[in-house]
Amino acid sequence: MAKRDQDGFSALLEALYGGLLQQAPWEPFLRALAAWLDATYATLILTAPGMTTPGTILTPGAPTVTADEYAESFFASDPFKGLPEGKVTAFAEFLGGEAARDSDFYRDFLAAAGGDQILGVDLRFESGFEARLRATRDRSLPDFGSAEREAFQAIVPHLRHAIGLFERLQVSGAEHGVYRGTVEQMGVAAIILNRDGRVVRTNVVADRLLEAGDGLTLADCRLRLKDGAQRKELEALLKSLDANPAPQRFRIARASGRDLAAIAKPIAAPAFMRGGAALALFVSDPGQEAQLEPEAIRDLFQLTRMEANLAVALASGRSLVDAADALGIAHNTARSHLRSIFAKTGARRQSQLVHLLHGGVQ
Repeated sequence: MAKRDQDGFSALLEALYGGLLQQAPWEPFLRALAAWLDATYATLILTAPGMTTPGTILTPGAPTVTADEYAESFFASDPFKGLPEGKVTAFAEFLGGEAARDSDFYRDFLAAAGGDQILGVDLRFESGFEARLRATRDRSLPDFGSAEREAFQAIVPHLRHAIGLFERLQVSGAEHGVYRGTVEQMGVAAIILNRDGRVVRTNVVADRLLEAGDGLTLADCRLRLKDGAQRKELEALLKSLDANPAPQRFRIARASGRDLAAIAKPIAAPAFMRGGAALALFVSDPGQEAQLEPEAIRDLFQLTRMEANLAVALASGRSLVDAADALGIAHNTARSHLRSIFAKTGARRQSQLVHLLHGGVQ
């Protein structure tokens, strides 16, 4: 058995917290945990209620076929789930004794899970997702005892904190992807919604727009559109994010008589994070002029850096020839970039592109 001293526990915590920022988070910790518990494998599953396939499942060192078989054939019907929150539990104890290993189903399940015996703990989070940590041993090793269970339980509070940090990092990364370049510089309101229509985050421009209450408002942390048909359109969009991840354009009617223009852009986030950021709304008033910044244009329309610089130069009133000279590129190169800009923005003419950029999102 491995010696479980303070130095070993410190190394396990270092692998837990230090791994969060690595290219493959969790793998160093899971390998260290398996060694700490004298287990064959350690597995982490991140999922949400009702999912038929795991959002994330990691079992470092296990044969790929084993992990695939569990995910495809046993995840949805896994009998070893819904454990007492935060309490390390043994498979045989949870299923009613050693006889649980004797049926064909459980033998097949244990084989797919990577071992003949399992210790597990389930952690549930307010945002709606669940973390399941499992340690498995094959038949060549003795059963887990009280020492292993106590050692496993000691890591649970740290695991809870680490997964909470991981969730925050994932949410921040997803939100940063749509805020980078700050569309505020274009006078564009940015509103981040979750799948339930609750507002997760807004920028300064959005705050001003919501306070005005002309066309859209905030009530009980939910975005409300004045027009009933447009409200239903937004609700349908939130329900179809997985089936239709493409950006959608629509208009928002206002009592003042001048519609707002909007682009709804789904936010790519891990499948288990159902309660986090899901949709970014970029809303602008076509009647307002704003200072154009290449980085903001680049992020909003997914342009290259040179395409964004050219688009801003054209929007400032330069001709294509003058813009090419100012940017130090050939006229033919500028024409090629312009064709790509048209394809990405949906504009068909240079004048339409200029109008689109000054309107923010026509």
